[in-house]
Amino acid sequence: MTVRPAGTITVDSEHAGRRVDKFLRSRLKGVPTGLLFRLLRQGKLRINGRKTTPNYRLQEGDVIDVPRLQTAPARLPARTVPSTVIEQLRDAVLYEDEDFLVVDKPAGVAVHQGTDVPAGVIEAFRQLRPDLPELELGHRLDRDTSGVLALVKSASMLRYIHQLLREREAEMERHYLALVAGSWRAETNVVAAPLRRREDRVVVDADGQHAVTRVWVQQRVGARATVLNVQLVTGRKHQIRVHLRHAGHPIAGDDRYGDPIFNQQVASMGGTGLYLHAARLVIPRPDGSPLSITAPMPQRWAELLTARW
Repeated sequence: MTVRPAGTITVDSEHAGRRVDKFLRSRLKGVPTGLLFRLLRQGKLRINGRKTTPNYRLQEGDVIDVPRLQTAPARLPARTVPSTVIEQLRDAVLYEDEDFLVVDKPAGVAVHQGTDVPAGVIEAFRQLRPDLPELELGHRLDRDTSGVLALVKSASMLRYIHQLLREREAEMERHYLALVAGSWRAETNVVAAPLRRREDRVVVDADGQHAVTRVWVQQRVGARATVLNVQLVTGRKHQIRVHLRHAGHPIAGDDRYGDPIFNQQVASMGGTGLYLHAARLVIPRPDGSPLSITAPMPQRWAELLTARW
């Protein structure tokens, strides 16, 4: 164990609005989370000389009094990201500025690590870009979905994006391409069906969450399939996949909500994976100007669409 002497931390504008417990965990690495909560409850970690609660939102200029603490030894270095993931993402950057790092995520790469995933996009870019210590996911894409994924470079921009998705979701335009079974009816351009999670699946349920998807025909592939331009109005889990299945046109390669016979036909022509691609993302910046990023259709789509159906 090592000893951290007593001192103060002054909150700057970058961290204003963060919960104090999350801020302290990021600043006082090696101090057990349980100890931090206990010190807050006991009033031994004070803000501006006053006792506070773990969910207090910091303000610029707040002064946090930190007592003398014992910290755990430094952890072993984090396991490196597999080279296969690094190579898939090394040239995937579509756009970068002072706030965003936007990438073209390949299908089959998770956005973050999980129980069966050693590393995803965020871990890979933290390794590739050590100059960006606060890099975080701005939103999510399913592992098998390809396309535009925005990472944010600061805590303040992450809070802005989360607030945007919470309070002004429709202003963040999320456009996808989907290859679906059958010939989509031209007059059907909105799918509005509430969704509910049920174990490891999402189902249409009258008592579920409000969910709306807009749909336009992008390209007809004979009478067997259609390429759709799909816009999320709401962002529920698996929303596009479930809504298109509900409309009678499951997505090619969808092993959870798809049509096995159609999937076999697609596979017989060399099609692999899920044919859902995040093609364009439009983010309204805090000053109102739009950031619009497009990811081209993957090559495997082009190869399948030119095959003999």
